[in-house]
Amino acid sequence: MDHQEQEAKIHGENSFFDKIQGYLGEFVYGGIDGSVTTFAVVAGAAGASLESSIVIILGFANLIADGFAMSVGSFLSTKSERENYQKHQAIEYWEVDNLPEKEREEIREIYAAKGFEGELLEKVVNVITEDKDRWVDTMMKEELEMAEETKSPLKMGAITFLSFILLGFIPLGIYVIDYFNPLNSNLFLISSILTAFCFIGIGFLKSLVTNTSRLKSALETLLLGGAAAALSYFVGDLLERLLG
Repeated sequence: MDHQEQEAKIHGENSFFDKIQGYLGEFVYGGIDGSVTTFAVVAGAAGASLESSIVIILGFANLIADGFAMSVGSFLSTKSERENYQKHQAIEYWEVDNLPEKEREEIREIYAAKGFEGELLEKVVNVITEDKDRWVDTMMKEELEMAEETKSPLKMGAITFLSFILLGFIPLGIYVIDYFNPLNSNLFLISSILTAFCFIGIGFLKSLVTNTSRLKSALETLLLGGAAAALSYFVGDLLERLLG
């Protein structure tokens, strides 16, 4: 394998990893939201001493409604970012076509601020402005500080919904099993243990996205999810005492 083939392979691998990492981020945040909010519903229902069938109804209602709402939000957010980029890109193309001297001067100012001067500065300006696409791309990055959103809005929404449903189901799973096959066990305790492992796992994945400490990320997710569940449990318990 020659040098160019090696570079192409490395670039391809990096590009594939970047794409996976981008979608992994959406999977992680959808999963965190799904598991935390659903476990909070389960904890609140447990605090209010509701029957398993009620826990299942409330849990699934939360899973479907909140999961769909979050996926729509992800879809619209990604779509809006792409449309905003394209709008400003079209403006830059128009300015390059109709106000070329002004745009050349802006390129000159940008690279002069970076330390280029004299003949070298003029060469840089000429190289950039001799190709319209390169010119516009430079203006988007250097002047507007905008990067093109390459992820599919539809895929982002679908991944968010999928992760919300999959990880959000974990706190509910034991209640579903008990409904069809009574376990005569402390369902909330089992749900808490399973969800704790879920929080740790999703925290580990979050560390890959944010490039932070794995232990710190796992503990942070576990503590925040546990805090939300504890608050819901005590609110459910309080309301049950007041209204029961």
